[in-house]
Amino acid sequence: MNFTRTAISDVIIIDPVIHGDERGYFVETFRKDKLSEFLGYNIPFCQDNESKSSYGVLRGLHYQLPPLAQTKLVRVIEGEVLDVAVDIREGSPTFGQHVAVKLSGENKRQLLIPRGFAHGFVVLSETCTFAYKVDNYYSPECDRGIAFDDPSLGIDWIVEKVHLQLSTKDTKQPLLNAADLFDFGTNQYE
Repeated sequence: MNFTRTAISDVIIIDPVIHGDERGYFVETFRKDKLSEFLGYNIPFCQDNESKSSYGVLRGLHYQLPPLAQTKLVRVIEGEVLDVAVDIREGSPTFGQHVAVKLSGENKRQLLIPRGFAHGFVVLSETCTFAYKVDNYYSPECDRGIAFDDPSLGIDWIVEKVHLQLSTKDTKQPLLNAADLFDFGTNQYE
């Protein structure tokens, strides 16, 4: 596995090694030991989630507040998405900035999104199967979001707005300046 820090150094791209031949392929999608060695700490992932979506479905921008904040390790099994992580840690030098990475079933690329970041993705292919690990269970009391189209974020979702498909919840999220946020430096593992 190859680990690459993005422009926001806490968000990490993981490129697994794909072993393929005429029969198909084999890939390790998660190695706790290698990830822990790269990070210098262990993330206690406790749950795997999977969703199926069609072209233009936009899910996000979502996050959970402490004490049940979540780190996510996301990947695409089939199809392609634009995956986005937004730094919502007040006091961070990259506060309000985002990283956008194309993930696909073909490239097998993954994105590690730590606590203190809002996360979302939009489907670029006809359909998509999206999978991710989290290190805390879902909590309705801690569940929050930010408007995907907040102009202060400057996110280019690639898909024209007329083709976007959103949940009712995601059409009613607050702008970043009205959202519940994290404090920089208090949301990572010891």
